[in-house]
Amino acid sequence: MRKLSQSTLLLLAGALTLAGCGRSVGDEANAAAPSPSADQTQQPSASPSAEPSKSPVEITFYYPVNVGGPLTKVIDGMAADFTAKHPDIRVKPVYTGNYGDNTVKVQAGIQAKQPPDVAVMMSTELYSLLDMDAILPLDDLIAKDADFNASDFYEAFLEDTRTEGKTYSVPFQRSTILLYYNKDLFKAAGLDPEKPPQTWDELVEDAKKLNRDGHQGLEIPGNDDSYWMFQMFARQAASDPKANIMSDDGKKAMFDTPENVGALQFWIDLSRKHKAMPEGIIDWGTVPTDFIAGKTAMMVHTSGNLTNVKNNAKFDFGVAFPPANKQFGSPTGGGNLYIFKGTSLEKQAAAWTFVQYMTAPEQAALFSSSSGYVGVRKSAYDTEAMKAYTSGFPQALVARDQLAYAFRELSTHNHGKVSSALTNQIQAALSGQTDAATALKLAQQEAEQALAPFNK
Repeated sequence: MRKLSQSTLLLLAGALTLAGCGRSVGDEANAAAPSPSADQTQQPSASPSAEPSKSPVEITFYYPVNVGGPLTKVIDGMAADFTAKHPDIRVKPVYTGNYGDNTVKVQAGIQAKQPPDVAVMMSTELYSLLDMDAILPLDDLIAKDADFNASDFYEAFLEDTRTEGKTYSVPFQRSTILLYYNKDLFKAAGLDPEKPPQTWDELVEDAKKLNRDGHQGLEIPGNDDSYWMFQMFARQAASDPKANIMSDDGKKAMFDTPENVGALQFWIDLSRKHKAMPEGIIDWGTVPTDFIAGKTAMMVHTSGNLTNVKNNAKFDFGVAFPPANKQFGSPTGGGNLYIFKGTSLEKQAAAWTFVQYMTAPEQAALFSSSSGYVGVRKSAYDTEAMKAYTSGFPQALVARDQLAYAFRELSTHNHGKVSSALTNQIQAALSGQTDAATALKLAQQEAEQALAPFNK
């Protein structure tokens, strides 16, 4: 990515067109710069002859880490490398904990009129941020930047960056759901270690055979954002290859369809009927820990844990698409880069330069190979670094290949209430407090109430 001069940053600022909106805790952020006036934020302009600032522009960058491994060091290192290459911009990275912690801190900054300049936030926060009038549309900047090349990003990751014809974020820390399996335990159970289960029926059969000698056959997390795993089952059970549990405009939920009820019932049956995995709600963080320790033979978890498993598992492991019923399917996950209103034009332009750098092919390759997240650009896989990485670790290509069957994660207006309604009812069903049909009926009712103001 080319280095931009200070005068170029000011020109970029003139292009800004503004529009209207778990699991460990990190260090708190220092306060960002005070917000400019409304006129300054809504009517950006810059003179080509304006004198550049004598001191570097300082921008604050919030980011979460939601998987195991020392990923903070990777991101901090990328930010430091950017600053070294761009002496006119100083990036101050702030690790904010997990995604939930990060959202709370970003929203608190917005409400206090001291938002970060740029942040990684879950793609699902799009409508909430728009409702808060907190983020910049990026279309003008993208159109003027020949190096950006939006078509180089995977379409499955672009789906949740856009709404109503505008783009509000850039894919960065993205994932899909994978099936991880212990090849050594497959061999011990008489299973072919090169043939993971491809269908729901095979998943049940294999998990039963692997549930031996003190090992669990399968673990799937059910706490926190359990709707994400439910989305996976729902798409796999759907006859429509484009089926999802919400509308594209984020105003409607479709939770209690017969196919969705069947999907939740299958999840329940894995433990209660088939005894293929432990009963109840399995913790998100416990699952990869159990897998790495050899306590469970298979797990369904984020591709963001690939590097964690690679670095810590003492056995040969494989990864595959989660098994299909009527079709394969996985929701995408993870976070995008957003640029915030309420900061100076100079900071917004600097933030865009930082976004360009962090998502350039070389950086996308570095982040993917260091973390296990999917490289968000197609060209990242053409870099020598990524070719070397995937040649020695072909498991890293599975999540990328699964993008052909991937779709956007649950994202709606009033996302917190809508997703909580579904998550709480899924957990009630998994813990045996209610049945699948009743759980999704109640979740549908709560979601409709939460979305009512957006459907008038």
